[in-house]
Amino acid sequence: MKALCWHGKSDVRIDNVADPKIEDDRDAIIRITTTAICGSDLHLFDGFMPTLKQGDILGHEPMGEVVEVGSAVRNLQRGDRVVVPFTISCGSCFFCKKTLFSLCDNSNPNAEIARKMMGQSPAGLFGFSHMLGGFPGGQAEYLRVPFADVGPIKIPSELPDEKVIFLSDIFPTGYMAAENAQIEPGETVAVWGCGPVAQFAIRSAWMLGAGRVIAIDRVAERLAMAEQAKAETINFEKEDVYDRLMEMTKGRGPDSCIDAVGAEAHATGSFDAVIDAAKTALHLGTDRPHVLREAIRCCRKGGTISVPGAYVGFVDKLPFGAAMNKGLTLKMGQTHVQRYLPLLLGKIESGEIDPSFVITHRLKLSDAPKAYETFRDKKDGCIKVVLQP
Repeated sequence: MKALCWHGKSDVRIDNVADPKIEDDRDAIIRITTTAICGSDLHLFDGFMPTLKQGDILGHEPMGEVVEVGSAVRNLQRGDRVVVPFTISCGSCFFCKKTLFSLCDNSNPNAEIARKMMGQSPAGLFGFSHMLGGFPGGQAEYLRVPFADVGPIKIPSELPDEKVIFLSDIFPTGYMAAENAQIEPGETVAVWGCGPVAQFAIRSAWMLGAGRVIAIDRVAERLAMAEQAKAETINFEKEDVYDRLMEMTKGRGPDSCIDAVGAEAHATGSFDAVIDAAKTALHLGTDRPHVLREAIRCCRKGGTISVPGAYVGFVDKLPFGAAMNKGLTLKMGQTHVQRYLPLLLGKIESGEIDPSFVITHRLKLSDAPKAYETFRDKKDGCIKVVLQP
């Protein structure tokens, strides 16, 4: 089959690789009909994620048709249309039973690598690094899905791929980000970044009762999309974020802050961002946490900071004293996708939201190498790319 493979920093290629096969009786094989490029794929593309190997298949936002199932998979059959969560979860461990699916104890075969870095291993993830399982990803023609009796959700035939594909990651991730923000009715929520996850966090904040949503970015097309969702916006290249947020909230600060940017923050001119950029360029640091620092400074006393943005390793110069003395709550983590699938599919079926609003580029899988560059460099108004094999 054809698949998008990583060959080094900023080097991804379409390769011919072996078709996946059933390896366990809880596996399923999916013929991919639509897949997507995620912002966290750029961390791999840009070389920030350790333990990648040449030839690894990328991608973790797939959906398609079931073509084969293992003998223990009773909930799926050939011909079913399914969306596949990016988190791989067994469904029966301590964490899965608590619906903490991204913390599954049993899905990462390379758990020891993760333990050495993190203390414990989270769940295995599709198309990420070998530290998180080394599972081939979904930017391919076919995908092997472990624990297929727990992960994929069946999709009604009348719903097109574009409306449901983002159940695989960014819609649940945005929703969990808003949920983690602990929004009370009428409160003010500030969202850093207006990329795809942030767009769903903005819309989810409204769903969860926010009275005001403020979105922060510098890219005109992304700010415009946030404004379409009735968010107020701040262009951080034109205004000081802290000063503007204090002005907008009469000096109190937002009740909740969402860092939907993560490890590769871009902040022009700020001293800490310049230092972060220099350290990552020289491989003296893994993350550029400017947004997290700024969110801690801006959040009101007793407020909540939600972090859906992916971080890789160590963050430098974090103002933890400010977080402690202001009594902030920080909530974060990879998304427990399976927890949210029935709820969010219901919102799509009812017409409450059409997630396809975020798509700006529709391309073939063969166009993926160029699409990565377009997405990373924010060229041609690119916000979200979907690919079809």
